[in-house]
Amino acid sequence: MSSKRILIVANQTAGGSHLVKEVERRLGEGPCEFFIVCPATPPVASLTWDEKEVKDAARLRLDTASERLRQVGASVDGAVGDYHPMAAVRDVMLQREFDEVIVSTFPHGISEWLKIDLPSRIGRASGLPVTHVESSE
Repeated sequence: MSSKRILIVANQTAGGSHLVKEVERRLGEGPCEFFIVCPATPPVASLTWDEKEVKDAARLRLDTASERLRQVGASVDGAVGDYHPMAAVRDVMLQREFDEVIVSTFPHGISEWLKIDLPSRIGRASGLPVTHVESSE
């Protein structure tokens, strides 16, 4: 049986327990391989930002999330993506094939990604099933 290939799109919530629980649930359903893309999104509250610092912060979140998922037995790879999440997803999907997508966000009212309806936009653009998980942390 081949592994299900799942793209995880996450930024500030990448290392959250909500995402770890979803990955554990998926692993319980059968073999899975995960690829995390962390868009290098600048801070919303900042008018000025340094691109290297933003990419370094995204890399740290990616590394932390990858380690947490490996600790629960997941096969994980990943990359820092474009600052715009749709562009980051598009870039990864041009290089790899996936069976589905998990989008991790802050809750409604806080999440900038939900304000732009990112989970639905990814689903429409990719034609793949999208699961949205929200952080409570």
